[in-house]
Amino acid sequence: MTDAVADRKRAMFWLVLLAAAGTFALTMGTRQTMGLFMSPMNTSTGLGVGSISLAFAFGQLWWGLTQPFAGAFADKIGAGRVLFIGAVLVALGTFITPYMTTTLGLIFSIGVLSAGGAGMAGPAVLMAATTRLIPPERRGLATGIVNAGGSFGQFIMAPIAGWLMVSMGWSSAMQVLGLVVLLCLPGAFLLRGNSLQSAPAGQKVVGTGEAIRTALRNRSFLLLAAGFFVCGFHVAFLATHLPGVIAACGLPVQYAAWSLAMLGLFNIVGSVSIGWAVGRWRMKSLLSMLYAARALAVLVFLLSPKTGPVVLIFAAVMGVTFLSTVPPTAGLVAKFFGTANMATLFGIVMLTHQVGGFLGAYLGGQIFQATGSYDWVWYIDIVLAVGAALVHMPIQEAKVVRGAAA
Repeated sequence: MTDAVADRKRAMFWLVLLAAAGTFALTMGTRQTMGLFMSPMNTSTGLGVGSISLAFAFGQLWWGLTQPFAGAFADKIGAGRVLFIGAVLVALGTFITPYMTTTLGLIFSIGVLSAGGAGMAGPAVLMAATTRLIPPERRGLATGIVNAGGSFGQFIMAPIAGWLMVSMGWSSAMQVLGLVVLLCLPGAFLLRGNSLQSAPAGQKVVGTGEAIRTALRNRSFLLLAAGFFVCGFHVAFLATHLPGVIAACGLPVQYAAWSLAMLGLFNIVGSVSIGWAVGRWRMKSLLSMLYAARALAVLVFLLSPKTGPVVLIFAAVMGVTFLSTVPPTAGLVAKFFGTANMATLFGIVMLTHQVGGFLGAYLGGQIFQATGSYDWVWYIDIVLAVGAALVHMPIQEAKVVRGAAA
């Protein structure tokens, strides 16, 4: 390989990662700051935390429901078109949310438009586009970097959102964030193409329906999806209610914004580290370790004094495991079935993730409204995390050969 060819491949590698990670940073970063707006939204509308939580919870579910369909469309018509439409919908839904004064209105703007758009421009399409354009030996690290992009977006957007809220009020701040999402539109051009093009020459491409039926008969795939359900519960509860948890501890709002930022910052570390580890250790073992670490961290937090430094340290620890489950989960889907229908199949796994997300966001608000505390949600989270750590153990995955590509 000549130096010029190597340089072009290297440049393409980083351009693909910039486009995918940048898109995820803007869509996920915006979505993950929405918990900051819950209190002022409640004050403005008078709807109650439970009703507003329903809108956020519906968004978690709809984000997941859109991903198998978005993945199927991306597999057929190309990722670029799907990503473009998704980014526009995120921007529109976020921009009009301050005009919504009813629960149904918030469900439409937050739960249908913003969440649906983020699902179209979400992990199923982005991970499939990345694996299609990146050589197999670099996919683990690449998906880790793309996943870290979402966390970087949260790290950057949470303090910006907090500053904008103080400077111009919550409604204008939310609209500015909606417009910022449009900066990811050029990335749709770089990620154009469909996943069916990634099938080796001469190999018959399995249809979408057949691929889904095969996956749903695969025990390891079902176990993987069950574990990802728990991830969704955990992530949605933190993203939606961590500011409320911190407020219940009697701490200033600045700790809420910086805690969300810490989640994002340290998930960059976790995502890149786990992406590097994919191909060096079995992915099911990495997932079991991450879920066990979550259970332990929550238990320690419950037993600790709720001071500012403790909250920030807890957010940092949780950040390491926050979305670092995505690279090994996506890697296992690709390992089980290849990349030709990966957007569709990973979209199905993401759907189970978001069913868990719906419950995490919704139960968080309902339990707090009923008891005045989030403790019972934490107890549920610990039990689920332990279960997820155990459920990955029976997954059938070949032992890793040291030095082999993921």
